[in-house]
Amino acid sequence: MTSMADPNPPRFLSFLVCFFFFFLCFFNNGKSSHFGLEINDDDDDDDNRLAIVQSRSTDNSRRRCDLTAGKWVYDPSYPLYDSTCPYLSTAVACQKNGRPDSDYQKWKWVPRACSLPRFDALKFLGKMRRKRIVLVGDSIMRNQWESLVCLVHGVVPTARKKVTYNGISMAFHALDFETTIEFCWAPLLVELKKGPENKRILHLDLIEENARYWRGADILVFDSAHWWTHSEKWSSWDYYMEGKSMFKDMNPMIAYQKGLSTWAKWVSLNLDPRRTRVIFRSMSPRHNRENGWKCYKQKTPLAFFSHQHVPEQLLVLKEVLRRMRFPVYLQDITTMSALRRDGHPSVYRRPVIDQKEKQHTRDLSSDCSHWCLPGVPDIWNEMLNALL
Repeated sequence: MTSMADPNPPRFLSFLVCFFFFFLCFFNNGKSSHFGLEINDDDDDDDNRLAIVQSRSTDNSRRRCDLTAGKWVYDPSYPLYDSTCPYLSTAVACQKNGRPDSDYQKWKWVPRACSLPRFDALKFLGKMRRKRIVLVGDSIMRNQWESLVCLVHGVVPTARKKVTYNGISMAFHALDFETTIEFCWAPLLVELKKGPENKRILHLDLIEENARYWRGADILVFDSAHWWTHSEKWSSWDYYMEGKSMFKDMNPMIAYQKGLSTWAKWVSLNLDPRRTRVIFRSMSPRHNRENGWKCYKQKTPLAFFSHQHVPEQLLVLKEVLRRMRFPVYLQDITTMSALRRDGHPSVYRRPVIDQKEKQHTRDLSSDCSHWCLPGVPDIWNEMLNALL
């Protein structure tokens, strides 16, 4: 009698088939990991670095490498350019101004979970070919702009680069790459105008006068924080205005939230995320306690914080960005930079004229807000390069 095959195969055989199918699906893409780090197996990258994947929290298809968690590591191969860079403003050229130590130039940021690629000027300009990058903000954003221009200018022949000026904007042009790197002065983002009796009025709901300089950019990097919290003595305005209502006093964080909301609305209404990348850099920390002398004679980064402090401005910024539908990436440099109290100009914000002046530096003002270049903003730009 001929036996017939069992129409129901053994359970363990079904299990093996399912497991094999799952195995093929899971490993179908040999380059990516579901834990958010992509292996960069580009032939040009000999050290097979981990490519950094940064995205909004709503994008679950690509996970993130947290660039903000890490430590400063001394690296004698830094800096990536020297203080002879012709684009450095006097206030941040600390070596030219007589700063005696130079180790503050030699620290790189090492994230815990992935690597931060070293800035390669030719690769950066290659990626940015025919693109317009605009950095918008205050004097610390100009600090970052000078850093970025100095990072790239060395690979551009003298006759093939230039700087142009247009109103509140200045631009470095790498002509062979058709790349433009601009800085646009707009420390409050919204408009500050003269009113009746020469009073200075901050219009919390007007922005177009500044924003017209940003139109057409491929990459926009913003910052705005410090001017909103200047003391009354140093405040840049006399009145706030919203619509037709004018206010003498307002909680600065409420004013900041209103100004950022105006900026967010402009971004959403005027930019196309398929055409323009938007990044908002968090506030640069200041080390101004003890009347600005907290950074004086500091020569090494802090290893850790005795207590963590999150500035109010950062909390307000995160909330505004959270409510936006336009994909804006927050480049958070606040905590990592707070460890670098050694990186400020301090008294070396202008040239030391003679030996007598050098001996009495305590009589000079100390800048613990801006950053010496080469220095900390170079690392911000390495992060920016990784994001792009």
